[in-house]
Amino acid sequence: MKLNYDILWVDDRIKDRPFQRIINDTKEFLLNQYFNCNIIEAEDFNEFKKIFSNKKEFDIIITDYSLNEGTFGNQVIDFIRDSQHNFTEIFFYSANNNVKDIKLFSNNRITFYQLTGGDYKELENEITEVINQTIKKFQNIVAMRGMIMNEVSNLDAQMLEIVEIYTSKTEHQNIIDKVLDELISFHKEKLEKSEKYKRNTNFGKVLSEPILFSSSQRASAIEEIANSIGMPNFIKDFRMNIIKVRNEFAHAVFVKDINTGREYFIDKKEGIDFNEDKCRDIRKNIIVHKDNLDSLQSKI
Repeated sequence: MKLNYDILWVDDRIKDRPFQRIINDTKEFLLNQYFNCNIIEAEDFNEFKKIFSNKKEFDIIITDYSLNEGTFGNQVIDFIRDSQHNFTEIFFYSANNNVKDIKLFSNNRITFYQLTGGDYKELENEITEVINQTIKKFQNIVAMRGMIMNEVSNLDAQMLEIVEIYTSKTEHQNIIDKVLDELISFHKEKLEKSEKYKRNTNFGKVLSEPILFSSSQRASAIEEIANSIGMPNFIKDFRMNIIKVRNEFAHAVFVKDINTGREYFIDKKEGIDFNEDKCRDIRKNIIVHKDNLDSLQSKI
């Protein structure tokens, strides 16, 4: 899972109004959690296999038991687990009274739901709950650090691409001057501090020095480009909500509470707990600034 949350839903009635309503509500729920939601629909087993063969990575697969053309949802599950050796989360529902007794190759990471009396609202609630659990698992494990590092690295790469495009088209001495002045100032400061620490034999200060990433210089160039084309300056927020948070997360430690079993990251120096709300804000800010960079890139 990254910022995209991908769902594959298999049901021969997927185009019916109750299911389309659930799909729309599910998208809205995930958007409110600051994920880019993508729900791919399949109406039969063959369509499912074609879709799955092209894109094997989904955050959850939802399937009904009774499909058309004499196929069943358990065939979907057996194909995923046995043929493809894939352990994606699966939500398996049916109006069949014996849904939990249906024989499967593997019951691992499968949620069974008995659909009774056409209660689609309850079906929606159950699906939302399972999705919410996958998000919580994701936020409480090391993958969260990987997602943040990956997404922010993508923003770094996009900033570099924007600077390269802009400077290949436009007079850009002001950008060169700003970036080089910052680099000179940065390294001069580091040199002076290192010499001072050596004179004073103060190696502890060296160990406590914060590390600035090259994304800071890229942000300065982006700031100049945004100003030059009259775009609102978003770099101050970018530095605070993206670069600073990335650096904090990079130095956060993984902690497991022996009393509650809760697993989380915390920056002990800054006292920042990367809890559910914090992770939600991080996703929100990444999406906001990706949109800002896309908007800037479209204007140059």
